Amino acid sequence: MRVALFSDVHGNAVAFDAFLADLDEQRVDAVVCLGDHAQGGPQPAECLERLRDLECPAVMGNSDDFLLTLDPGEEPVTEAQLETARWSQAQLSDEQLDFHRSFQPTVELDLGGGSLLLAFHGSPRSRDEVVGPWMEEVAFRKPFEGVEATVLAGGHTHQQWARRLGDRYYLNPGSVGVAYDHHQPEESFRADPYAEYALLTANGQGVGVEFRRVPFDAGALIEAIEASGMPHPDLAARFWR
Repeated sequence: MRVALFSDVHGNAVAFDAFLADLDEQRVDAVVCLGDHAQGGPQPAECLERLRDLECPAVMGNSDDFLLTLDPGEEPVTEAQLETARWSQAQLSDEQLDFHRSFQPTVELDLGGGSLLLAFHGSPRSRDEVVGPWMEEVAFRKPFEGVEATVLAGGHTHQQWARRLGDRYYLNPGSVGVAYDHHQPEESFRADPYAEYALLTANGQGVGVEFRRVPFDAGALIEAIEASGMPHPDLAARFWR
């Protein structure tokens, strides 16, 4: 069985279209969205419509919940981020908002041969929890205690990576819409013009992962930001200049 896993589109339909074009060339049996789909970018409605056309299960990410409730919870947010969330919400029809509310905390998928995929956003216990490759082993394993799944797939950190977890595996497909290097100075922060995702293959004897990075036109994204009417367009575009 071959499964495409993607996450963190963040309202970037330019990147999402690049991902979808590449996905169309792959032979997959299923697709799963790991959350944070519409909030943050210039094209929230377009991203939701394309996701609905995929007819795939979707996880509720922290920014998905923020878009719907305007409540950041424990996550620190700026006034600019709150204004963008209000704007994003206003771009969506009642039907699109209902579709958005249908996202689930976690998604399970039978991979065949006794293997099970558990998909989430941050961790199985919290959409806000950060799980990163820099974590010590004990801390890394803590969120997965008592969780029965062969493959654990999460997003949230916008970084492609995988790690063994005993006889199981954790993987993060990266970010379709805002991939970036965590280790760069804040004053010169730049996002990567690549739509990241992962292909998971399970054959009953084991699993394999292929990480893919698909280039997209950052100039087209900047044009979309400037034409969208979203608040603080210069702030949104600065990551791509």
